[in-house]
Amino acid sequence: MKQLVHIVAFLLMMVAAAAQAAQLEPININSADAATLTQLKGVGAKFAQRIVEYRQKNGPFSSGEDLQGVRGIGSKVYQSNRDRIVVSDPLPK
Repeated sequence: MKQLVHIVAFLLMMVAAAAQAAQLEPININSADAATLTQLKGVGAKFAQRIVEYRQKNGPFSSGEDLQGVRGIGSKVYQSNRDRIVVSDPLPK
């Protein structure tokens, strides 16, 4: 029984670690959809949609700092996510 408890505890730790690792993956703000953008800290569905609309209207972002041009996305949100934001050319459609 004690061994079973250890196995279950180990499995729970592995699942938690995998979930955390998935949340910390870089996000390309030039190609991410709104659902993916919500993985950024401080970005909910409304702001994610604004990012997508801004990108469609103004073209791809040149740098992560450009994200601050989106209404409602300020320095605090950018600073919280700057290590996760990737800017590269969007994939061709």
